[in-house]
Amino acid sequence: MGKINKIHFTGIKGVGMTPLAIIAKEAGMLVTGSDVSEKFITDIELEESGIKVFDGFDKTHILNQDLVIATGAHGGSENEEVIAAKNKKINVLNQGRALAEFQKGDILGKNNFGISVAGSHGKTTTTAILATILKVNNLDPSYVIGTGKIPSLGSSGHLGKGEYFVTEADEYFADVVSDRYPKFMFQEPKIIIITNIDYDHPDVFSTFTDLKKSYMDFIEKLPLNGKLIICGDGAKNREFINNIKIPRLTYGFSPENNFIIEKISFNSEKMFFWVKSNDTILGQFSVQVFGEHNAKNCLAAIVASLEIGLSVEQIKRGLSGFKGTKRRAEYKGKTSEGIILYDDYAHHPEEIKETLSAFRKAYEKHNIIVIFQPHMYSRTKEFFNDFVESFDKCDEVLITEIFPSFREPIDKNFSSALIVNELKKRGKKALYFEDMKDVIKYLSSQNYSEKTIIITMGAGNIYKIGEKILNGYH
Repeated sequence: MGKINKIHFTGIKGVGMTPLAIIAKEAGMLVTGSDVSEKFITDIELEESGIKVFDGFDKTHILNQDLVIATGAHGGSENEEVIAAKNKKINVLNQGRALAEFQKGDILGKNNFGISVAGSHGKTTTTAILATILKVNNLDPSYVIGTGKIPSLGSSGHLGKGEYFVTEADEYFADVVSDRYPKFMFQEPKIIIITNIDYDHPDVFSTFTDLKKSYMDFIEKLPLNGKLIICGDGAKNREFINNIKIPRLTYGFSPENNFIIEKISFNSEKMFFWVKSNDTILGQFSVQVFGEHNAKNCLAAIVASLEIGLSVEQIKRGLSGFKGTKRRAEYKGKTSEGIILYDDYAHHPEEIKETLSAFRKAYEKHNIIVIFQPHMYSRTKEFFNDFVESFDKCDEVLITEIFPSFREPIDKNFSSALIVNELKKRGKKALYFEDMKDVIKYLSSQNYSEKTIIITMGAGNIYKIGEKILNGYH
């Protein structure tokens, strides 16, 4: 494509797009972007990076740029800005292909050692943990992490001077219309981490077998000197691992793994866990997040760090600096009544189960209330019974209407009220709200004690309710 000096991002506020835009800006390029006016969790870091964001999409935003990077949402390849760029013979890449080019270093003009973190759940947290370990140990990694600002790192994207480029590796299609190819297949990493294998995205993978094949294809892209690190816990993971023909390092709680979490404990501020590898005790590690699933995310990053040559002490020091990420069991504050508020991105039944299990262990004597917003009609229908069973560890569930994806039409014949009906049959206190404003009205009418945890949960815009809760339900 030649030297890139000017880039425009169509759909720049997306959590996959913002970190790329920040990296391009740090590389000295002139960066512009466009998106809808709605508030996103990425707004703050875009503003702090000094990136100009146009309100709405318009072909006049496309002038003499060298490259346009397009989101799969907002029409994808059919967005008017993308069409205008093609008409002007400007190079266009979708987010999946652009991320791969950034990681390889072609656009940035530097060679990188790619580390890609894939998996149905935990990609964002694991990537952030690994990037934090590398940063604390002065390796100045580049990274792309699909969230907003990260306490231990700053922005969700960074162009480092070091050789390592750590990024999430998404199995979703690059563009559901024009580029039906898993995004991670464009990447060429030297280390692949797979946090777990679970069925998701039924809108693009008609069966679990189809999804597993995409992961297998990705693994087979590893070079001969590459490393595969994969969680060995759970029947689905083990079945998948049994079909892998290349060497791998496994991790988890199961004693059959190469790296094992032997015990785990918590206090009010930290989680402690002990790691063993074969007959070698690596010792105790601590981190400022909680939950057994996060212990496994930490262990994945520990294994990768060992593979690139960091010492156990360096890893412990790096891990102790991690303080979580935005929208992953994120502590938001306390109300004037002393109610504790958290926000979490969990949107798949397995994620909900693990998240609520972690909260129940951390807050055994609290009343746990979940405000859940299902994401995508296809996912909610496919996993309907699993969603019904996923709220056992909380005391009350408030469910809003489904947050539709830009990628699918609204199904007027299906509603999340059906989940509430089934929850009530199981004896769970559950309420349905068509409008999020009605959730606020309901909460303001309740006399919850200070021994209450409220968790906003989902991949849509449910997190916005938290601001009103902390603001006295206004």
